[in-house]
Amino acid sequence: MRCSSGAAMRWIAWLVVGAALAVVWPSAARLAAQAPGDVGGPGDRALDERIDRALDGAQEQDDETKQAEAEDDQPSLNPVKLARQGGWLMIPIIALSVVVVIVAIERALALRRSRVMPEELIGALGQLSAGEDRFDPRKAYRVCQQYPSAAANVIRAMLLKVGRPHTEVEHAVAEASDREATVLYGNVRWLTLSAAISPLLGLLGTVQGMIMAFFFTAKAEVGQNKATMLAEGIYTALVTTFTGLCVAIPAIVIAHWFEGRIQSLFREVDDLAGTLLPHVERYEGKLRTNAKSLADDGKPVEATVVEKARG
Repeated sequence: MRCSSGAAMRWIAWLVVGAALAVVWPSAARLAAQAPGDVGGPGDRALDERIDRALDGAQEQDDETKQAEAEDDQPSLNPVKLARQGGWLMIPIIALSVVVVIVAIERALALRRSRVMPEELIGALGQLSAGEDRFDPRKAYRVCQQYPSAAANVIRAMLLKVGRPHTEVEHAVAEASDREATVLYGNVRWLTLSAAISPLLGLLGTVQGMIMAFFFTAKAEVGQNKATMLAEGIYTALVTTFTGLCVAIPAIVIAHWFEGRIQSLFREVDDLAGTLLPHVERYEGKLRTNAKSLADDGKPVEATVVEKARG
């Protein structure tokens, strides 16, 4: 009886295990057939996406680091070192660049309209010429003294010829205008000179550098890379020409702009003198003036006669 009961218990245990396997096996097979990302549910998928994004970011950062390192490894030119290698001719070229900057600033300040043709001068002379009273050369002369400028110097030269023939007055105006324009154009010549000399100095430095480069290449020892030596000598020699052109091009542009500025201003000065010329012609042959008589404020204009015009 004991043997039969033990055997019965074993059979019952095997039946229970078989039933359990029959229930669990289909579910396990379905889970095994699913994709790995679907096994863990929505939380696991979100975690996988974050991991993927982190890996992508790390890869991009690594690529950027490699690119930056590659750019750092590329050869670059040091301007200061090149300037030193350019030779002693770089010194006058740099000096000319300093001259160009200084002259450009000085002429920009000197050629302001308020320095050449002040608005106060134009307004005061316009009131004297447009008034109902007779044009008084003395008042116009004092106005020119009050507002010293290139235009005032031209008008004063015309007033000093009051009473003279028309051609003589026009000649005095033209001569004074040319004189004042020459004064204003004086420092602009330094810009033109710098623009002409700096490329020649650069070319001279390049020729000298080429001679030295070919000389050292020809004297190089056996086994040295002559092509590299020659290339280094050539690009170093070209530094002076490059620097000279960098000085010359802005200098010539600035010089031409100043020339146009002077011409434009003196066209306006000539127009101003032309508006006053008919008033000055009224005194032709009637009186002669000089600086002392025009500066005298104690007599009427009719009494400022130095001498009568002699026919």
